[in-house]
Amino acid sequence: MTGIAPQNPEDIAPAEDPIAHFKEWFAEAKASEPNEPEAMALSTADGDGQPNVRMVLLKGVDRNGFVFFSNRESAKGGELAANPRAALCFHWKSLRRQVRVRGTIVSVGDAEADAYFASRARDSQIGAWASPQSRPLEGRFVLEKEVALYAVKYALQSVPRPPYWVGYRVQPLAVEFWRNRSFRLT
Repeated sequence: MTGIAPQNPEDIAPAEDPIAHFKEWFAEAKASEPNEPEAMALSTADGDGQPNVRMVLLKGVDRNGFVFFSNRESAKGGELAANPRAALCFHWKSLRRQVRVRGTIVSVGDAEADAYFASRARDSQIGAWASPQSRPLEGRFVLEKEVALYAVKYALQSVPRPPYWVGYRVQPLAVEFWRNRSFRLT
């Protein structure tokens, strides 16, 4: 993994440890961003190389990479299966900072996915069963009906993780830190 070398080492992380610097910036974002500092743009490409981007939530970061969870049967799941590379972009407007990450995708283990799924709100767990991500619905009522059916099905027990609900880790090959300064000079 490479980091972008700083002009002023006090402003941007040394290239040797971009993950540690990301964690510092992320902690500052969690303290100051008014909405979802863990939101990140995830860019993927399908088997033909056609790009796609959407917002997802960062659920973990360590020396092995950046973790998010999703439905493997969604469009992003299909794209990651066909082309296991991705890019991330964090933008913290209130801090005037951005972090870009490029890397390869690996799946997290079942134990990690199960642990995270168990930590989610019950309604979010039900939603993971009910929502056919990236597939057309006949209408809102169809989704609400599925939510109700799964709520009844799991009314008296914990909600297990659906087999298609998985975690992905972006193992970074490059991490770039950007800070907005006067006249857009970083």
